[in-house]
Amino acid sequence: MSILTEFHLPNLKFHRSGKVREIFDFDDRLLIVASDRISAFDFIMPNGIPEKGRVLTQISRFWFDKTGHIVKNHLVSTELEDFPEVCRQHRDQLEKRSMLVLRTEPLLVECIVRGYISGSGWKDYKRTGAISGIALAEGLRESDRLNEPIFTPSTKSDTGHDENITFSQMEDIVGSELSGQVRDLSTEIYDWARSYAAERGIIIADTKFEFGKREDEIYLIDEALTPDSSRFWPMDQYEPGHAQVSFDKQYLRDWLESIGWEKQPPVPELPPEVIRNTSAKYLEALRLLTRESLSC
Repeated sequence: MSILTEFHLPNLKFHRSGKVREIFDFDDRLLIVASDRISAFDFIMPNGIPEKGRVLTQISRFWFDKTGHIVKNHLVSTELEDFPEVCRQHRDQLEKRSMLVLRTEPLLVECIVRGYISGSGWKDYKRTGAISGIALAEGLRESDRLNEPIFTPSTKSDTGHDENITFSQMEDIVGSELSGQVRDLSTEIYDWARSYAAERGIIIADTKFEFGKREDEIYLIDEALTPDSSRFWPMDQYEPGHAQVSFDKQYLRDWLESIGWEKQPPVPELPPEVIRNTSAKYLEALRLLTRESLSC
């Protein structure tokens, strides 16, 4: 299996770099290339994860196709033959890990929907009895299913730390009307995807969406319902009261917590077993959700 964490694409116009993705400028369109980098606790790990970028691209393409009836999305194509001709000489770096997308004006917030209480939401609840200012019932256990999904936005950062914010704070950033629209869209997408995934034996505990505007219309952008942006739990092993087995990078987070890393530089090297197991979890998520493999 291959690992690609850096790209050499000198004849493409660079736009910007994120924790995982490199973005190139084609005027009205952008080329988003998913690397095999992996981040945790807002730090990029020194080791890549084999095939991760290709998995993220295929899963995003799958969900963009499936949720188009709910909201428009920015995906134009994942096929190299549809990309600008200059891209084709870089087939070895771009194939199966790239998306040609419409350029939009991204909203400066991340839209998180939680159907279960886990991660930072669980920590927030233990401390305050609420998540992002939303009061919850007393006595909830870690990984409990919530009666109704809740919308808990956060600030957005490509390099620093995302901060959970209240809906009122989100309204201050993007406006009341737009906040309400993307909250409702986020919840509708999550509800639809959660039901779909359940038929394949996966619980989507929570997920993060990003939206942009183009010609006054809202578009789902970035990635969609991937192991980087979601918590996926195997339904047959679900047992509330503790952290769950997962098909996402929670396994990596748990390992980092177990070694006592204080979430400050230097970032620890990942042992071969952790790299191998993380890759296997991403590949299994692809197989279970899409019934596809990377050879498709």
